[in-house]
Amino acid sequence: MDQNKDKNRTISVLLVDDEKGYLNVLSNRLSKRSIHATKAFSGTQGIQILRKHDFDVVVLDLKMEDMDGIEVLKIMKKMVPDLPVIILTGHGSQTAAREGMAQGAFDYLSKPCELQELMDKIRDAHKNREPL
Repeated sequence: MDQNKDKNRTISVLLVDDEKGYLNVLSNRLSKRSIHATKAFSGTQGIQILRKHDFDVVVLDLKMEDMDGIEVLKIMKKMVPDLPVIILTGHGSQTAAREGMAQGAFDYLSKPCELQELMDKIRDAHKNREPL
């Protein structure tokens, strides 16, 4: 397999976070790095989008107005069991992050996180999902 071709393939990511400003900036920064980001501004919207489209990875905020991130994670894992979900957690919520991992999340990062760190996690999640 051609390593460069695989490396340059666009990864499709669903970003779920109710902080619109943060999501817009993150989406723009990812798109400049060969990651196609679709934005969902609530857990409900994220689930609706996932019903209609396929994604390589989901980046999910734990604390949202409409739905708890853990609930969203559980629903998404029922819909697409092998879909890697990376949890973003603010306020040093390590307990919630551990619960997310127990519910099948691929990994978690604390907000605010470095863009490079998030990019590395997205690529790792994508690589782990793809059949070798």
